[in-house]
Amino acid sequence: MRNFDLLIEDMEAVFSDAWGELTFIETVSFLDDPDASDLELLAIALDDEDAAQTNLVKLIIERAAAKSIRILLIAESLSPILLHQMLRAGADDFVPYPLPENALKDAIERLHKSAQTTASAQIAPTPSGRNGTVLAVQSLAGGAGATTFAVNLAWEMMQAQGKSGPSVCILDLDFQSGTVSTYLDLPRTEKVYEMLSQTSTLDRDAFFSALQRFQEKLHVLTAPSDMLPLDLLSPDEIERVIGIASDSFDVVIIDMPRTIVHWTETVLSAAEQYFAIMELDMRSAQNTLRLIRALKADGLSMDKFHFVLNRAPRFTDLGGRSRAKRMAESLGISFATLIPDGGAQVRDANDHGLPLGEFAAKNPAGKEIRKLAIALSQARGAAKIAAE
Repeated sequence: MRNFDLLIEDMEAVFSDAWGELTFIETVSFLDDPDASDLELLAIALDDEDAAQTNLVKLIIERAAAKSIRILLIAESLSPILLHQMLRAGADDFVPYPLPENALKDAIERLHKSAQTTASAQIAPTPSGRNGTVLAVQSLAGGAGATTFAVNLAWEMMQAQGKSGPSVCILDLDFQSGTVSTYLDLPRTEKVYEMLSQTSTLDRDAFFSALQRFQEKLHVLTAPSDMLPLDLLSPDEIERVIGIASDSFDVVIIDMPRTIVHWTETVLSAAEQYFAIMELDMRSAQNTLRLIRALKADGLSMDKFHFVLNRAPRFTDLGGRSRAKRMAESLGISFATLIPDGGAQVRDANDHGLPLGEFAAKNPAGKEIRKLAIALSQARGAAKIAAE
């Protein structure tokens, strides 16, 4: 505790003299004592010097969690990887050190609230009746243009019906190399990681506090500021994030990592359409074939998949069109959308942090995405009318 003098003041302010200090070794012994069951909270203070004791700290967390003791991490200069491991081991929440004003008190109140909530209530967000359309986008080869497609599709869907257009949110779930923030010139903030690490108590207020707005219209959950493991969240946690997003917006577009992860199936189940972006090259063909085999091995349906050929041959390029047709036939798929090469304007729009519709409205790639957005909006409107 000598390294956390400010924490001592906060503990005294919250608990008065009803708290005590233990070393890691002493804590292991104490948790074997019957009196440990009366513990209200175990606050574990960690800094970068504790990295060598990771296994000991994880043991403490696991033993405390087994006794249903609430666990709060107080971390200073701790790497996101280690923090992730501690949360995975069973810690309930974390706050940074030095502690912001009232942060300890607020964290303890969140833990109390979480303890009083049943497990079923934690999984399902409070419904508001929106039941938004979920669309997922994944690249089948590096540089195929999935993020460009996702960002422009989100922007065009929001514009499809003018001022009465649907509310749209983009979720950048590529925790390692997501670039939606770059394409829209938005900063990455620590609030995203804080939200993702506290999904057990996630509500609409916490979700909206992590979102940013592009031109006060398009809502964006950027990738975290640090590169994090793709298994940061479990399938249930991903399902909760998507559930709150679709409950809050008319359209939710998910920019997926290129890697297949253990929660890909969760997104596939939640999505109405899953756009797989590829190019007319051998990389895309081989990866598509491997994806199809993996899905079939797991018994998953391909019905939701819509294969998008990016940088497709133009209508006058008969040779290119013939190659695209042969490629689709050899893979046993069909291209739902052909997006022509947008040229340097696509790159420049991304560098300027603007959708194509704002930077170069007549760009052929942007036009094709706009057509798709209008078609999706019309289908969504027809489904809504049918449901009513």
